[in-house]
Amino acid sequence: MNDESARPGAPAGIDTSVSHVARIWNYWLGGKDNYPVDRQVGDEILRILPEVADLARASRAFLVRAVTHLAGEAGARQFLDIGTGLPTADNTHEIAQAVAPESRIVYVDNDPLVLVHANALLTSSPEGATDYVDADLRDPAAILEKAGKTLDLSRPVVLLLMGIVEFITDDDEAQAIIEHLTGALPSGSHVVFYDGTAVIHPERSAEVASTWNATGNAPLVLRSPERMARFFTGLELLEPGLVPLNRWRPGPVEVGADRDVDAYCAVARIP
Repeated sequence: MNDESARPGAPAGIDTSVSHVARIWNYWLGGKDNYPVDRQVGDEILRILPEVADLARASRAFLVRAVTHLAGEAGARQFLDIGTGLPTADNTHEIAQAVAPESRIVYVDNDPLVLVHANALLTSSPEGATDYVDADLRDPAAILEKAGKTLDLSRPVVLLLMGIVEFITDDDEAQAIIEHLTGALPSGSHVVFYDGTAVIHPERSAEVASTWNATGNAPLVLRSPERMARFFTGLELLEPGLVPLNRWRPGPVEVGADRDVDAYCAVARIP
């Protein structure tokens, strides 16, 4: 990581005095939409847990594998991606529409910088559609109402919650939000989920969480896989279940190539 990835200025309304999770992840993934405060916090986290860079790459690889499977074998054609983050390579619509050009995707985020770059997420194949909704995960009713303008919520939808539920620190609130969203989706829909844990590197991952929570950003919680499992109550987990990111159906060249990372993921079907 170096300052060559820096952006020289900030759009109006963007607070560059406080780091932001979307910009830090952008930095870790080699993007340019980050500022000195993001790189400072990002570097401090990398100092504590260098493996977090592997986690960032593994999360993107899991997204590719999960969406490719669902758009392919499972026949999914609608995707609701909440907590989108900044555009980068292999965005959800690019993966889905490469398999099924008629796929329709709605992105949801409430970060002003993501909104500035939303046009990069609104490209689409002629057969499909993409849209961007400015909304907060804590208001699932508003998300569903706005997403329904692009998606047909009477037909199966893939709900993506990628590294976002950990910012809902109360377990009951997090479960209620997930149940609200999944309860509004019909049978045959799917949930794609991952969040950070403190299982593989417990002491250093806990230190990362403490460092993050001291930055002034929205606080996060690192749940155990057992605590995450309750989010899938009533859903049908696809094999191999709730596992580290790199262990969810890795491709032939990926098997054994990656170290386990401190984040667990799952794909589940709504019966």
